Amino acid sequence: MPSDVLERPAVDTADDRVFVMLTVAEQICGVPVETVRDILGEQVITRIPLAPAEIAGSLNLRGRIVTAVDLRRRLRLPPAPEGTKPMSVVAEHGGELYALLVDQVSEVLSLRSDAFEHNPATLEPAWAAFS
Repeated sequence: MPSDVLERPAVDTADDRVFVMLTVAEQICGVPVETVRDILGEQVITRIPLAPAEIAGSLNLRGRIVTAVDLRRRLRLPPAPEGTKPMSVVAEHGGELYALLVDQVSEVLSLRSDAFEHNPATLEPAWAAFS
């Protein structure tokens, strides 16, 4: 990716897209900033019986129950090293809140819409579904 793609424009334009940048297993990802409701440190997560493996459980966010999704499991990545404390990026989708468990949240970044490229044909299906 050319370095000028990552430079912040002097003035945001309607064609810019803004993302909260996060890291999962040393992979840098972005979540559209308009969907992010909260960024939380380590939280108490209650396991949900019979839930799929990628559902870590649920957490209480100011009286609202939020489903916690383990992105490492969902993306078939190795588990976090022992003692790692995940952060939660709480995002809204379809009127529901989801806590995405990530390793780190780094910054908010504005990217030009014309700098985006299509997924390569060789991208693993698990990643392509989210990219």
